[in-house]
Amino acid sequence: MKQKHQVHNLIILDESGSMEPIKATIINGFNELVQSIKGIQEQFPDQEHFISIISFNGFGNKIMHFIDPVSKLNTIDSSKYKPDSLTPLYDALGFGLSKLEQHLTTHTNYNVLVTVLTDGEENASKEYTGLAIKNKIDELSKGSWTFTYIGTDHDVEKMASTLSIKNTMKYDKNEEGINSMFEEEFKGRVQFFMNVREGKNFKENYFTNDEKSSESTDSLKPNTNSKILSIWKKITAKKSIKN
Repeated sequence: MKQKHQVHNLIILDESGSMEPIKATIINGFNELVQSIKGIQEQFPDQEHFISIISFNGFGNKIMHFIDPVSKLNTIDSSKYKPDSLTPLYDALGFGLSKLEQHLTTHTNYNVLVTVLTDGEENASKEYTGLAIKNKIDELSKGSWTFTYIGTDHDVEKMASTLSIKNTMKYDKNEEGINSMFEEEFKGRVQFFMNVREGKNFKENYFTNDEKSSESTDSLKPNTNSKILSIWKKITAKKSIKN
């Protein structure tokens, strides 16, 4: 039997104190993302998805999942997500990237999607510098790794640029802004997996809304946008039923 193409989803989630005011909204949005990833796996049976989620703050890194199959992906609540302390972003990235890279040294048939979600700039790392992380991302990006940076309350594009991350999205720090951010992230994630299936170039333009990108998306598969919307409606409908 042909081996499925592995897709590793690595999420670096900010759990610093500045996330406390939006804690409930982040939890709800993140749990929607959890459901979307499970739904996406069903849409791509030719791919085998794995989840690694690492949250971070000044007290260290917390592994919520590491190379777990999608079926084991759990939602989070206020007992698991407790924003506090500072923002050692470089250390979290260094820890997560190194740990996953080491695991993949004996693998070849895979892609990695790294998602950074934060509301502030680096301010507390002790083990890694920004230059070290930039060099690591440059190195990994030459292979089958794709990086995205989602942020608020700071110059998102500038911060991402210093790390050599080209895919960025800035969101408003309120319920509407966060919900919109998770929806756009979901759409980008579906398009990414379609690109993996088709062997397309997907290093950049992860978050795109312009006419050119829409045409590119449509060329991947008939009715792509309607399929993305359909999956999203199913996810939000489940949430409404639970509420």
